[in-house]
This record gives sequence, C-alpha cells and structure tokens, in this order.
Amino acid sequence: MLKGRAERRCDPSLMSPSNQGGCIETTHPTTHSNPTFYVEGVLHYCVANMPGAVPRTSTFALTNATLPYTLKLANQGFIEAIQSDPGLKAGVNTFAGHCTYQAVAEAQDISYTSIDALIEVTSASGWLIFWQRRAGASPPS
Repeated sequence: MLKGRAERRCDPSLMSPSNQGGCIETTHPTTHSNPTFYVEGVLHYCVANMPGAVPRTSTFALTNATLPYTLKLANQGFIEAIQSDPGLKAGVNTFAGHCTYQAVAEAQDISYTSIDALIEVTSASGWLIFWQRRAGASPPS
C-alpha cells in the first residue's frame, strides 16, 4: 500500500463520454465549457459526443473497430457472415421486418423474433427464394 493512501479520500465519480441522457438516472448531457456536475455527492462528467472533439482519431478508431465486420459482410454475405460470427449475429437488431433483439423489442413494446427462427436457408439461391416467398412470389422452378 502506498504511504498515505488510507488517509486520502476519493470522491465517487461517473464518466459517460457519449452520454445522450437517460443511460444512468442521474446523468444529462453536458458541454466542454461546463462538463461536470454533482448529484448526491457524485461527480458526473457527461460531455455528449466526446469523440467529436478529436474527429480524426475517433474516425480511425471507429473504422478499425467496424471494418472487419464490413469486410465480412461484403465478402461472405449477410447470412454466412452472421452464422460464422456470433458477435456480429448478436448485433442484429432487425431482419426481414422483424425485431431480432429481445431487449429492444421489450423496450419498444413490439414483438420479438429470434434471428435463428428467421433464417431458414443459407445458400444464395435459398436466400432469393426466402425473399420471393416473403414478397408473395412463387419460387423459381
């Protein structure tokens, strides 16, 4: 233990760098000119869109985080990409006109359908047949 550490008091603090309000009960968006406030003795820092203060750096970070998913979708197609990547599949919120994310469905008070229940086929021709059936057309013979 560092000498003097026990005597130091640290105030509780909360940081929400992309806060749009509502994520935590005591937060609300702030600005760079007035970034902090206290609620019940807790220091809050909730500058909305903090990445906007460093646009070049945040763009590189976002691109590095999302490009692998974009490439996977482009190279494999939607069905194969989500079947081969559980993380990508978990990020699907809607598909074929259905809400496929249970928490979103509950929050919006709409019906939920599992993405697995919606995916009946995996081949490109099967995908076309799926969409034709959805549109009311007969599948090709």
